[in-house]
Amino acid sequence: MHAEHDTIAALARRLREGSATSEGVTEACLEAIARRNAATNAFITIMGDQARAQARQADQERAAGLDRGPLHGVPVSLKDLLDVAGVPTTAASHVRAGHVAVSDAPAVARLRAAGAVLVGKCNLHEFAFGTTSDETAYGPVRHPLNLQLSPGGSSGGSAVSVLEGMAYASLGTDTGGSIRIPAAACGLVGLKPSLHEVSTAGVVPLSRTMDHVGPLCRSVEDAAILYHALTGAQPTASRPAQARPRLGVLRGYFETLLDPEVARVYASACQRLQAAGVVCEDVVIPSAQDIAPIYLHIVLAEAAAYHAHTLDTRPGDYSDGIRMRLEMGRYVLAEDYARALRGRDQLRVEVDRVMAGRDGLMLPALAIPAPPIGAATVRLNDADEPIRNVMLRLTQLFNLTGHPSITLPCGTSTAGLPVGLQLAGPGAGTPALLQLARTIEARLAH
Repeated sequence: MHAEHDTIAALARRLREGSATSEGVTEACLEAIARRNAATNAFITIMGDQARAQARQADQERAAGLDRGPLHGVPVSLKDLLDVAGVPTTAASHVRAGHVAVSDAPAVARLRAAGAVLVGKCNLHEFAFGTTSDETAYGPVRHPLNLQLSPGGSSGGSAVSVLEGMAYASLGTDTGGSIRIPAAACGLVGLKPSLHEVSTAGVVPLSRTMDHVGPLCRSVEDAAILYHALTGAQPTASRPAQARPRLGVLRGYFETLLDPEVARVYASACQRLQAAGVVCEDVVIPSAQDIAPIYLHIVLAEAAAYHAHTLDTRPGDYSDGIRMRLEMGRYVLAEDYARALRGRDQLRVEVDRVMAGRDGLMLPALAIPAPPIGAATVRLNDADEPIRNVMLRLTQLFNLTGHPSITLPCGTSTAGLPVGLQLAGPGAGTPALLQLARTIEARLAH
């Protein structure tokens, strides 16, 4: 692993012992951006001067004996939906031309307080309303492993920034899977904490009742470091890993539309975990077929409400696909929205029921490997399926129910593309989920 591709935990040790400086690693990240951003289109705004000043300050603070914790002096990128004082928040859309944030979003302020160095703001699927990061006013984000492929979305630029060593982690948002989908497509760890655990103030909303903020990074330990910085929760002493974690393995709906390569890699991961002592019990969500319509009626209605004014006054400033989805939201009936909210409550009950007595739930994270940029459909089970629906179908449940969930890499396709596995934990149980994920990550590594 190159030094610039260290985990945060490893970099923090090097910074503390003095074998690395924040200025040095920040410069390496800015060089990686300069070298690869033209090809990958990961960043919209590069904050080079501010980053260098923050890195210098971090080194001075450490020399003076001040240690802000494991993020002190670590370069981090941000999805361009989060406000940074004095910097535009574009949401990858011409609609927000001329906007400059007045203050930091609380999540960004938390990172600053932890001493993180902010290197820049990442490209995304416009207004976070998509899974491929190819509808954006700044041009599509491209997958570093193959520039013709999408890195997933909507936090596509965030994932690429970490994969390419342009940052050690990135802060993304997740309304239907927008952290976990690109993390899976790029072979990273992506954490969606429980609903409302991390403030979404100062973040351009997509769906106010389903938006989450969380990290994309290289390891579960790094995800825990960022989670603790974002929530202010004290890191709990690492409990010894459970010898035999009990997982409910979601079947039925969650395995009916999988690319054969994803199905093979995921099944192999399940077998390896069972061989390593993990107890896997098949479970089903009775109302799983209703997940997509429930999700759509909520996200379309809430997004249309937020965008109502600019849809009327500046429709031409939206990408065509985004404008069309927002216009669809104007046709959701109030009774359909109310019915969807009731359906969401039912799904929450069903997830809690299969979670009871278990450490967590397991399922694939993304049904297909990274798709070609611009592809509208994918061939699965001898039928052409809409890319967006297929990419969302395994993650959107936990945005509806608010349960914490995390994506871990679990192998690669024969073409060398990453495949991700997803774990979900009990309602307010993000620390317990991180503990479980650490155990699963270690078992997969062996």
